[in-house]
Amino acid sequence: MVSTFEKVFWSSKPVIEQMPGCEGVTLHRDRADHCIMFTISEWKSEAHLNEYRSSEFFRATWSKTKELFDAKPEAWSLDNITNNN
Repeated sequence: MVSTFEKVFWSSKPVIEQMPGCEGVTLHRDRADHCIMFTISEWKSEAHLNEYRSSEFFRATWSKTKELFDAKPEAWSLDNITNNN
């Protein structure tokens, strides 16, 4: 399942990065449990992210991806906090 997830990620990454407002997408793996994967995508705004989530590409990719999870997937929207000191 992990190798299939990675294939879906690497084939989707260039398309996602071409979406309006996308500033990058990365894939991360837990050091202790290689079955735990994280994707981080950065967006110029919440509106850009929501536009992506409403796209046919997202719906098609998500329908393939969610079948690969052993547990319920989680998603967070985060703010990058930079120390200006």
